[in-house]
Amino acid sequence: MTTLTHDTGTARPRASAWRIYRIEALCELRRAWRTPAFALPSLLFPVLFYSLFGLLLGRGHAAQYLLATYCVFGAMAPALFGFGVQLALDREGGLLTLKRALPMPPMAPLLARLLMAALFALLVATVLMSVAALAGVGLSTAMVLRLLLVAAFAALPLGAIGLWIGSHVSASAAPAVVNLVYLPMALLSGLWLPLSGLPPVFAALAPLWPTWHLAQLALPAVGMPGQGSAAGHVAVLLAVTVVALALARRRLRRVG
Repeated sequence: MTTLTHDTGTARPRASAWRIYRIEALCELRRAWRTPAFALPSLLFPVLFYSLFGLLLGRGHAAQYLLATYCVFGAMAPALFGFGVQLALDREGGLLTLKRALPMPPMAPLLARLLMAALFALLVATVLMSVAALAGVGLSTAMVLRLLLVAAFAALPLGAIGLWIGSHVSASAAPAVVNLVYLPMALLSGLWLPLSGLPPVFAALAPLWPTWHLAQLALPAVGMPGQGSAAGHVAVLLAVTVVALALARRRLRRVG
C-alpha cells in the first residue's frame, strides 16, 4: 500500500504539469487564431507573393527557388510577431507578471508560444507546397518532409530573436521594430529573390542573417544548390538561439 500511495503521489504532479502545458498551448493557439490582424497576414502574404512572383511571373527555376525561400519567409511573421510584439504587450499589460505568479511551470508560456509559431510555419509551408504542386512543381515525399522540417525548425531561432526584441522594447514600439527586422532580413537573405540579382556586397553580408542559413537548409530540398554544410548552418542557428535567449532572459530578470 505504501508503494502504491507513493507512485500515485508522484504521478499526479506529472499529470498536472502535462495538463498545464497542454492548456497553455491551446490558449496560445486560440489567441493567435482569434487575432485576424496576426493570423491572416501570416498565412496569406507568403502564399499570395509566391503565387505571383514564383508561379505567375517567375521564369526558369523561380518556382523551385522561391518555394524553398518562402517556406522560410512564412515562418518569420509567426515567430517574430508572435514572440516580439505579443511579449511586449504581455509585459506592459501585466500578463507576464501574472503568469509568473501562477503555480505553473516557468517554461509553459514560452513552449506554448514556440508551438504556435511552429504550427503556423508548418501550415504556411503546407499551403505553399500545395499551391506549387497544383501548378506543376514536382515534389517528392523527401522534399516535402525536409521543407516541413526546416519550416518548423525556423521557429526556434526566429522566435528567440522575437523574444529578445519583445523584452527590450515597449508595446507601442514593438510592431515597428519587428518590421525593421522582418522585411530587411527577408530581402537581404535572398528570400524574395536570389542574391545574384543584388550588388555583391549583399551576398557577402548574407551569412550574418539567420534567415540566410535557414534558406541554405531549404534550397537543397527542392533540388537547388545551397552554400555551406547543413551542420554548419544548424550550428549557427542554434548559437543565435542561445545568445538571443540569454539576452532576453537577462533583460526580463531586470524589467519583468
